[in-house]
Amino acid sequence: MTITRRALLAAPALLPLAAKAQSGWPERPVRIIVPFPPGQAADIFTRLVADQLSQRWPQRVVVDNRSGGAGAPGLEAGARAAPDGYTLTAGTSGTLSVNPSVLQRLPYDAEHDFAFISNLTMVPLLMIAHPSFPGQTIQEVAALARARPGEINIASAGPATSQHLAIELLQLRTGLRFNIVHYRGSGPGISDLVAGNVPLMMDSVASALPQIQGGRARALAVAQPRRLPQMPDLPTIAETVSPGYEAAGWTGLVAPAATPPDIIRKISTDVRAILNDRAMQDRMLSMGGVADPSTPEEFGTFVRNEIAKWREVAQAANVRLGG
Repeated sequence: MTITRRALLAAPALLPLAAKAQSGWPERPVRIIVPFPPGQAADIFTRLVADQLSQRWPQRVVVDNRSGGAGAPGLEAGARAAPDGYTLTAGTSGTLSVNPSVLQRLPYDAEHDFAFISNLTMVPLLMIAHPSFPGQTIQEVAALARARPGEINIASAGPATSQHLAIELLQLRTGLRFNIVHYRGSGPGISDLVAGNVPLMMDSVASALPQIQGGRARALAVAQPRRLPQMPDLPTIAETVSPGYEAAGWTGLVAPAATPPDIIRKISTDVRAILNDRAMQDRMLSMGGVADPSTPEEFGTFVRNEIAKWREVAQAANVRLGG
């Protein structure tokens, strides 16, 4: 009885301290680990949001770039960080949804090592062609590929990238066969397309849009189900040759799994307010991205669905990376 009474007496004294500790967050700068070098899409869009959070919060939000190893070292650092809300991680389509199926020794569990906060942006993909390529539409490209299976070259940004997996998904869903030519990133691939050395490429809107606008490449179809605001007349793959087809790059925010739920909710609420601002949406659109705010529950469901989808594709196409 004495122990119970002491516990009851002590509890009210402890509760204000706990509440004060949570309500005072953040009391020091917050770090966001970006698992890629400065200048890549994940870095650019994360910095946009980090700058806005720095204006909303009493402490700065700093970006910590940790590149290499298909993003795995950066995600591992984020998963192993103290679960106090002061270390967040920019999780991407590659690091969270593709790596679990293509890396044999992944140093983190994408589904269980993180608390999901919100997606930040979708980076739509699209198929483009050199202006001299005879296929003027995605339907004509499909007809040419059926007539010459495995003969038409198509560039990707590298093995197991979102661009590569988008091509594999298209082949899996349609039975089309291309000869996939891998490059070390979008830049070298689109340079070869512009030079006429490769006729087709699956690339991000952010990378391809300047080439399309300059007449050096021709857009054929969008890989996401909705048409692009920047090119409303451009059809989607889903409405032309593969119903239900959907592939995109994306970047979202996660935290270590044991981070307090109220901190996760606060970050998610503030991030969603930033992404729902029209000025931010317009800025992301101008850079080839689409603001994609989501609740922690929505983002968690989205990531798990993406893992399942790309696992099917990776197994069917036998896509593997070393490491």
